[in-house]
Amino acid sequence: MIRIAIANQKGGVGKTTTAINLATGLAATGLRVLLIDLDPQGNASTGLGVNQSERARSSYDLLVGNCGVDDAVLPTRVPKLDIVPATQDLSGAEIELIEYEERTHRLERVLNEAQTGRWDICLIDCPPSLGLLTINAMVAAQFLLVPLQCEFFALEGLSQLLQTVERIRGRFNPGLSIMGVALTMYDRRNRLTEQVADDVRACLGDLVFSTVIPRNVRLSEAPSHGVPALIYDFRCSGSEAYMRLARELISRLPRQEAAA
Repeated sequence: MIRIAIANQKGGVGKTTTAINLATGLAATGLRVLLIDLDPQGNASTGLGVNQSERARSSYDLLVGNCGVDDAVLPTRVPKLDIVPATQDLSGAEIELIEYEERTHRLERVLNEAQTGRWDICLIDCPPSLGLLTINAMVAAQFLLVPLQCEFFALEGLSQLLQTVERIRGRFNPGLSIMGVALTMYDRRNRLTEQVADDVRACLGDLVFSTVIPRNVRLSEAPSHGVPALIYDFRCSGSEAYMRLARELISRLPRQEAAA
């Protein structure tokens, strides 16, 4: 199972929107997808129509050892897409995990014990911080995908995130690599948007996905209906962009892993 952490310590960059719709786009290509909601806000779970009453087991239970992935996973309305939901219990998980041995490897361990062959790819939606939850995701993942809002302060946050990735590589997960940076909330009418995009591409080159995610009201409306934008309005510009991003992501996977 290929594992990709979707992370950015800055909030409001379209991280969860990317997790939901990218997971849906990958499932639409025929891949069996597992989405792990590791954000205490639980927005990815809500956006896929998982009610609070259905979250008897959650990603919190995975981290503290109450259950395994197969016990916590729930099906979604999207064929081939399953989710491990999040609850507010995650808010206190970082304090609780301090008492555990190998507290940075809790998620990795439980994913290693998951049923082999059930899913092709796992996406991990991280909280907007660089705390222990995000570190667990980066230690468990093979790849990192960074949603980046096209605004001035985004570049400072990106620099901090890249430094964290280097520390994770050095201490915990030398195999972690950056899958790519996805530019979100792209507004072609705004000159600053294009300037930021140009600056990011100048710094990171081919690491930046060719696909950009536009500002689109349908992407904002979809979560209130409990479905991804790809189901809410398949033909809107946001949905079409996420389908292109899913295909581009697949093209970046190592060939043997993509074939699996």
